[in-house]
Amino acid sequence: MSLPIEETIAELGNSDKPLLNSKLAELSNLNSEELALFEKAWQGIEPKRRRQIIYRLVELAEDNFELDFDSIFKSRLKDPDDKVRSKAIEGLWESEEASLIDPLIELLEQDKSEEVQAAAATALGKFAMLAELKKLRPSHKSRICQALLAAIDDQSKPIEVKRRALEAAAPLSLPQMEKAIVTAYKSAQPKLRISALFAMGKSCNHSWLPILLKELTSADAEMRYEAAGACGELGEKEAAPYLVELITDPDVDVQLAAIRALGKIGGPEAKDCLEQCLNESGEVARHAAEQALKELEAGEDPLSFRI
Repeated sequence: MSLPIEETIAELGNSDKPLLNSKLAELSNLNSEELALFEKAWQGIEPKRRRQIIYRLVELAEDNFELDFDSIFKSRLKDPDDKVRSKAIEGLWESEEASLIDPLIELLEQDKSEEVQAAAATALGKFAMLAELKKLRPSHKSRICQALLAAIDDQSKPIEVKRRALEAAAPLSLPQMEKAIVTAYKSAQPKLRISALFAMGKSCNHSWLPILLKELTSADAEMRYEAAGACGELGEKEAAPYLVELITDPDVDVQLAAIRALGKIGGPEAKDCLEQCLNESGEVARHAAEQALKELEAGEDPLSFRI
């Protein structure tokens, strides 16, 4: 007698039929027997359809926290298709299982795909943060530090992988990280310089503030954007007047980054500026200012609820 899941899997594998979210949702929380059936059926599904399935599962999991496809995502970390592997890594973003650390490190170090290596580096960032907060065993922290720092220093690694490793390792309070951030900031590679600013914000090291304030006036919009975001992460009120200047930046993304940063920093100047945005800015900026004010007010009084 066949299990109901077998019929679902067979239907999903049929490329002549549209992918229905209701059917995909049935793949949530598969037990070991059901996962084995899925694994077996997966081999017979054409590559294009496999990608469609894994992409849709990630979307569904993001939209509905009750759906859990982690068992499928874990099984696809060794998929022959690099697009499936990288998407499976993305799908595991919510998982804090320490058992994922070694597989992710292996993908970072050995996978043939630049996209997969970069995705693995990004995913390790969550574990770097957990390690810094002492929520992981020291042995795990050591492995994560070693793998990310090695990727940053490896000249054979593509720029995209190196920058994602730098961003992921940023929360680690290590002397090597300060050096890595400085090296990236002084690099001739624009993408590495951008990632260096991101890392400065994630490092929680306030000594980076003078550099970030300087880059808020950069001629490069991406540098201004990352500098604004990093100022928000550091939460230094000294940055508020500089961020206020960016509310009228010619680049909309920079405007939004400045608005979000002001919401995180708080204080009278930030609040006045955000309230002014509600009356004078365009629709996108107004909406961002509303959200930032909610965050700011929640920070001022965590017990208050704004309806």
